[in-house]
Amino acid sequence: MRVSFKWLQEYVDIDVSPAELAESLTLAGLAVEAMEEPGKGIEKVYTGKIIKIDAHPNADKLVICQLTLGGEEQTQIVTGAPNVREGHVVPVAVVGAKLAGGLTIKKAKLRGVESRGMLCSGGELGLDPDMLPEEQQHGVMILPADTPIGVDVKPLIGLDDVILELELTPNRGDCMSMLGVAREVAAILQKPLKMPAMQFSETPPGPEDSVRVDIDDPDLCPRYVARLLKNVQVGPSPTWMQQRLRAAGVRPISNVVDVTNYVMMEMGQPLHAFDYHKLKDGHIIVRRAAPGEIIISLDKAERKLAPDMLVITDPNGPVAVAGVMGGLESEVTKDTTAVLLESAYFKPASIRRTSRDLGLRSESSSRFEKGIDLTGCPRAADRAAALLAQMGAAQVAAMVVDNYPAPLAEKNVLVRPDRVNRLLDTELSAAEISQLLTRLHFKVREDDHGLLVNVPGHRPDVGIEADLIEEVARLYGYNRVKNTLPTGVITQGARTYAQKLAIGVKDFLARSGFNEIITYSFINTRVFDRLGLPEDSPYRNVVPLQNPLSEEQAVMRTLLFPGLLDVLQRNSNRRVKNSAVFELGRVFYPREGEPLPEEVPVLAAAVIGVTRGGWNAQPVPMDFYFLKGVLETLLAYVGVKDVTYVPAADIKGFHPGRVATVQAGDVELGVIGELHPDVQENYDLDQRVMVMELNFHRLTQVAGTPKKYQPLPKFPGVERDLAVVVRQDIPAQKIIEKIYRAGGAILRDVQVFDIYRGEQFASGQHSMAFALKFQAGDRTLTDEEVAKRTDTIMDALQRDFGAVLRK
Repeated sequence: MRVSFKWLQEYVDIDVSPAELAESLTLAGLAVEAMEEPGKGIEKVYTGKIIKIDAHPNADKLVICQLTLGGEEQTQIVTGAPNVREGHVVPVAVVGAKLAGGLTIKKAKLRGVESRGMLCSGGELGLDPDMLPEEQQHGVMILPADTPIGVDVKPLIGLDDVILELELTPNRGDCMSMLGVAREVAAILQKPLKMPAMQFSETPPGPEDSVRVDIDDPDLCPRYVARLLKNVQVGPSPTWMQQRLRAAGVRPISNVVDVTNYVMMEMGQPLHAFDYHKLKDGHIIVRRAAPGEIIISLDKAERKLAPDMLVITDPNGPVAVAGVMGGLESEVTKDTTAVLLESAYFKPASIRRTSRDLGLRSESSSRFEKGIDLTGCPRAADRAAALLAQMGAAQVAAMVVDNYPAPLAEKNVLVRPDRVNRLLDTELSAAEISQLLTRLHFKVREDDHGLLVNVPGHRPDVGIEADLIEEVARLYGYNRVKNTLPTGVITQGARTYAQKLAIGVKDFLARSGFNEIITYSFINTRVFDRLGLPEDSPYRNVVPLQNPLSEEQAVMRTLLFPGLLDVLQRNSNRRVKNSAVFELGRVFYPREGEPLPEEVPVLAAAVIGVTRGGWNAQPVPMDFYFLKGVLETLLAYVGVKDVTYVPAADIKGFHPGRVATVQAGDVELGVIGELHPDVQENYDLDQRVMVMELNFHRLTQVAGTPKKYQPLPKFPGVERDLAVVVRQDIPAQKIIEKIYRAGGAILRDVQVFDIYRGEQFASGQHSMAFALKFQAGDRTLTDEEVAKRTDTIMDALQRDFGAVLRK
């Protein structure tokens, strides 16, 4: 909100500087973010009148102007401005003048003709060109013909002002107006508030004049005031009004439009002016839009309306989008002779939704969104009528309709002085509290239980006792409230076990050479087609978004690793062929009868290519066994026991012979495997991709087994190699488990170090070689003990798997 210091002084006698006022407003909760002095640095710019214009002898686009600055001597200035005419009053920067941006004017010759100054445009005087009339945006600024000659131009165009830029909180919609800020200033400075005059005389309406207002949806429009103005003469608004509008950041257009904007900036009540003769029978209907209804707004854009949008119509159709923007067909133009003024209240949520859906925000909608004064609608209409009558631009007809179906009941809130003092740690009496609230224009009377406060209509944000206690604190002074530490039972914050585990897992994978990524939780259902999932796959049962960012992010994800594949694809397209990435995120499943989905934490990782080699190490392919090794080490790191990998050829999206489910005892943690070649092709990846995805919630449940430490062995171990011929369909894990059981307590470790397939073996068989390590904690093992245990292992393998010792 831009607040003109000069304009503010019309309502309050301010006896402090703008800087002091800014500090006081900030301390009272209305933060002043910046102060702007539009005329700072501008010197020696005066008003001058063009007496004569001659063509330049050496340049077609230049003219020679003879001007008077109020004295007998004339000043010659050469200019290329296309809009100068004899008799115009313009800003003149004389020799030695300083303009916006630090430009200093010197005597010069332009194509051989002397020029002693410069005719100034609005931009050269620090004004925003967009705030000027269209004909002056690309030329010299033209001042009114009755402007005094030879005087400093800064006061005439508002450059002697100071603009306070307020950063308002959403609840203070009342301060989006000059009067709203003036109330605060008057309360802070303890000065009386001077309300604007609204005197005007009314003329009887003619027999042809008719105004009717029907509100079909009073929930969205509880009040609508319409006032008729006749004999309207559309033209420019007075200079003082244009200055104030520009200071507030509003471009002057015409007297009728400017008055509606002026009242909006002054009182916070948006108004709209309809060309009365373009409304059928003067009949206004406030209703929801019909499906597919169209309106062409004032910005000449065609807008399709939805049934939940509130529109202003006449019997022929829409003439405005309520609270957002008027329609082009009922626009006030230079030919308008009668105006119907709208001053209404629209439900904030409705305006916010309509403004968002249409992608159309305006000064009007921003005020309606925050809530305006429901009781102030007729006052704003009267103020606009008074201003137009005062400038001779219209006659006010004695015809006004105030459709107010359900008048708002008075809002009274009880304030207990003892609670005020307890919350603020003050010692204010009831009289002092009453005086503070009265300064803020609340009506206060004593009650048996405290103070009964009547809340005025311009403060819709105040509804409970705590709101009024905050008002007391603001005006009393936050800086005067004692500093005290909070008391009470304080619970020390701590991370849960799942949070600690998540941090540990991320650190482990990062140390293992993986990069953590974060992908969107929103996906497109085409992901499931790229993975080759059938139509009845449970992963296709997704949670759709009501308002997606785009079609590519229309549903919540049910799998995490497709996001990793997108990252690998982007990396590959940028010639990054070797990648190891992981993400710890959430997937979402709909719950029948529940408004919110089920959120499941998931850990996913994907690798492609080879590891980074070194001067003493060769790159290692990041294949299935690489990723499985990382996973095995991770599970051991977090204390998961009894881990098995069960082949699962029917998991869609994975290579049927290179995928397994990961289990910890009876708990299935997830899946690990190689991506199916078709899926790899769908993602445009030219190398094999290994993926794992684990249910992190289940991992949390089985992790954390206490680690058992034992001393280093005192006695040496004995190593033996055992090579057996077995069927290829027997998993190595089952053979290793059988070796451990048969080996007993002295068998400490078993590792597979060779697998061989050749013609010397029968079809479907291969050789597997195991490295066995025997060791006892209380003695040195003998060869006889080790040999006997090895024979026992071999007998168990032969009995259960038909294994034969390889010769």
